[in-house]
Amino acid sequence: MIQERTIPTLPSVNSITRDEGLLLYEDMVLGRTFEDKCAEMYYRGKMFGFVHLYNGQEAVSTGVIGAMRPGNDYVCSTYRDHVHALSVGVPAREVMAELFGKATGCSKGRGGSMHLFSAKHHLLGGYAFIGEGIPVALGAAFQSKYRREVMGDETANQVTAAFFGDGTTNNGQFFECLNMAALWKLPIIFVVENNKWAIGMAHERATSQPEIFKKASVFDMPGVEVDGMDVLAVRTVAQAAIARARAGEGPTLIECLTYRFRGHSLADPDELRSKAEKEAWLARDPVKKLATYLLDKQLVEAGELKAIDRRIQEVVDDAIKFAQESPEPDPSELYRFVFAEDE
Repeated sequence: MIQERTIPTLPSVNSITRDEGLLLYEDMVLGRTFEDKCAEMYYRGKMFGFVHLYNGQEAVSTGVIGAMRPGNDYVCSTYRDHVHALSVGVPAREVMAELFGKATGCSKGRGGSMHLFSAKHHLLGGYAFIGEGIPVALGAAFQSKYRREVMGDETANQVTAAFFGDGTTNNGQFFECLNMAALWKLPIIFVVENNKWAIGMAHERATSQPEIFKKASVFDMPGVEVDGMDVLAVRTVAQAAIARARAGEGPTLIECLTYRFRGHSLADPDELRSKAEKEAWLARDPVKKLATYLLDKQLVEAGELKAIDRRIQEVVDDAIKFAQESPEPDPSELYRFVFAEDE
């Protein structure tokens, strides 16, 4: 029998200003609208390959990345990476062009949906294999600490966020990297996006300890469980973890209890999850939850949110037009970007 977990609620959530609330809402709407358009393009035969969408999990990306320093801190993603890329500031045009395999994409058309990368935005990549990105994130955190403490670079105070799913927490890379991060007190936060399902395997059936945040205690590391459908709750725990890391106090494991509203990928018929389960989580839509909060606190008016919705739709439509009109990679450059090149 699969046991349902109680969604944690924080005793208090940091208050936000009107401007902060609008930025959070805009980022979440961008992620949702972008992914909806990807689904449309895929089913119309305009987009190919494996495409894993993020619908329902927007509060995690926005809450964590929104608490970081854009262009300074590092983010390492998974194969469900579109919205992480958007949250760190990669233009929607470049993300969409990459999904279309075009030369103007952020990975020059070489990566596609699962391998988004941007050196400019400190996005360390999306990775097709689970757990593959955690050691990369660990390396980024190590170099920040090394540059600061050994080379005397006072500007090297970056924090790295490593995102991964619940299924990854049964893999060796997860445990090895948590051990190293705790041992060396690296400036990294491990963000588990626990959406309950690893493709078709229910999380509770795949692990002897379904409460992932408790695994941090083995490494004498803080572990936090948070409602991953509440962007303000995610933001609160992320801010605390980032502050710890930047102060040299080491890593934190954050387990965000969330849910994907679509199947594992757009090729997944999504027949294993019950209708009742999906409806219960849909009722907790993180985008609607934030909109309700902003309206109830009288921080914004309904018309302002609708204006953001319209503007974001224009941004996504423009990204589609840009991607469709962009050139394919030139065959003569087939072997470029295999090795590092001088600027």
